[in-house]
Amino acid sequence: MTQHPRAAHLSQLGGHRTRGPVRIVDTSLRDGNQSLWGATGITTGMAEAAAVDLAQMNLAAIDFTSSTHLSMGVKFHHENPWERLDRVSGAAPDTLLSAITTGMRFMSWEKASEPVMRLALRMMATHGVRRLHIAEPMNDRDATIRVAQWAKDEGFTQIVAGVVFTESPVHTDERYLANAAAYQAEPAIDHVYLKDPGGLLTVERVRELVPQLREVVHKPLELHSHTTTGAASQLYVTAAALDVDVLHTGLGPLSNGTAQPSLEHLLTNLDAVGIEVDVDRDATARAAQTLWAIARSQGLAAGAPSEFDLGAHVHQVPGGMMGTLRRQLGEIGMADRLPRVLEECVRVRADLGYPIMVTPFSQFVGSQALMNVLAEENGQDRYSRIPDEVVRFVLGHFGTPEGQIDPDVQTRVRDLPRAAELDRPVPEPSLDELRMLHSERLGRELADEDLLLAIVMPAEQLDPMYAAGPAPRWVPASAGPPPTDVASFIAAAHTLPRWRSLRIAFGETRIALDRPAQEER
Repeated sequence: MTQHPRAAHLSQLGGHRTRGPVRIVDTSLRDGNQSLWGATGITTGMAEAAAVDLAQMNLAAIDFTSSTHLSMGVKFHHENPWERLDRVSGAAPDTLLSAITTGMRFMSWEKASEPVMRLALRMMATHGVRRLHIAEPMNDRDATIRVAQWAKDEGFTQIVAGVVFTESPVHTDERYLANAAAYQAEPAIDHVYLKDPGGLLTVERVRELVPQLREVVHKPLELHSHTTTGAASQLYVTAAALDVDVLHTGLGPLSNGTAQPSLEHLLTNLDAVGIEVDVDRDATARAAQTLWAIARSQGLAAGAPSEFDLGAHVHQVPGGMMGTLRRQLGEIGMADRLPRVLEECVRVRADLGYPIMVTPFSQFVGSQALMNVLAEENGQDRYSRIPDEVVRFVLGHFGTPEGQIDPDVQTRVRDLPRAAELDRPVPEPSLDELRMLHSERLGRELADEDLLLAIVMPAEQLDPMYAAGPAPRWVPASAGPPPTDVASFIAAAHTLPRWRSLRIAFGETRIALDRPAQEER
């Protein structure tokens, strides 16, 4: 066994651990990409190339995808999600690929019926994703257990049930522990994880909560936090000393910032206190190099270590939503409004009964906050515009929040003509009926994969995806000199494999080229 340097005065901390080496789930491709690159930075070819190296690291799993990631691949890269799953599972055949779900939702914000949700689970398992994280946004233990049972029935081999952490006047440790005990007792659930989407845990809270969780959870216990507040890198060491079995980390450019702590730095920290980590370090270095090459090739900014920031405890916008919010504000030329929108998120969350800021509720709160900011800037009242998702939330379509929804907001929502439309019972057709409906619309028989996409995605996004054909492989750029003029740039572009978009940086100039799908073939 390789001996790593440790600090003698810290060895007492590491000496408290009793459960063997720490295992690692790498989050770079899914949560790192979402938190830092708005879920659009990684293409199928890039994920495939990175997975080859990640597969050599002896990881507990690769946190690989979600319905959001799959839909963003369709929308922004015209890439077939089933091809992405097949190619990455082929590149990492012996490593568990993991998806995350919030429960009854797949790609669309609409709540999915049981047949559609089961079909989604079956298709992901069929195409190589065998581990599922369930992060139910209301911490609804019955819903979590139900989805866990479905996932096992549909082919998943490892189910991880989330105890989703937040801070509010209405959330308590008693509820977290009751949920954890229920997941310990459920045979369909294999692991339990403490999920901290807002990066709100502190070292002190970990010392309070983890030992209590460890008393009721005898299955493997995992921890997933974000470095949003600057605390996660330190509290991961504390969690490891308190017998958390698995830590979720990122690599290279897809760590830190609003993503997860970097594995590279965690290894140094755990070495210092004498806690062993069951990971191949040479493979870790190679995987990080590949991710750095991807970041450089796309001109994507790396996550940076965060200053200690208690502001996140106020707005509680999670890492993934922060990346999305920055991208959305940038697209409409309002990047400078981010601080104002974050302030409004605090008010909206309280108005809606303190929902946990995790997908999809963080998106609901963020969208409403943005609309309220725009309304006030135009001399209108807050909530003068309310998106359908927030209307459905207030009407109870997503469950009952643990706090009380503001009565004025309830009245405003229920007075909307749209509320009456959205509150009408909608019949849930069977899969056979859906297959007949979409087959007739498209004029062809549909495989299960195509049927599911037709149910949850708009045709204007699916048509370019099908027209685009297979996603191109990603290969590192050659080591030759960079182009310095138009002629050398054109010559260099002709040496690239098939491409859909190019991002060029020349001094302070940034140029984006996007090739229409019909020209890619």
